[in-house]
Amino acid sequence: MPLGEGNAVSRRTYFVYILTSPRGALYVGITSNLARRLEEHRNGRIDLYSTRYKTGRLVYFEETGDACVAIEREKQIKSWSRRKKLDLVRSVNSRFEELSPP
Repeated sequence: MPLGEGNAVSRRTYFVYILTSPRGALYVGITSNLARRLEEHRNGRIDLYSTRYKTGRLVYFEETGDACVAIEREKQIKSWSRRKKLDLVRSVNSRFEELSPP
């Protein structure tokens, strides 16, 4: 049996997400608990960028069961231009409506 198969503890979901602020700042991050991470962003408990720019509105996320895939995807999106990040959000959320975590 492959490692982790049949073991609920080892099965996690990882989220790559994009938050925005009222003034349009973007934040790209990764987490295994999206609801908790959103609360941390909204309460300024993540980092100075989130606190300063008030990036607390979830406008995009993707999920995977593989931490390495999530980390690589986060790096990829972070390397993109602002325009490309906005295009990614628009591809699934054209009105930049606030999304609810799953």
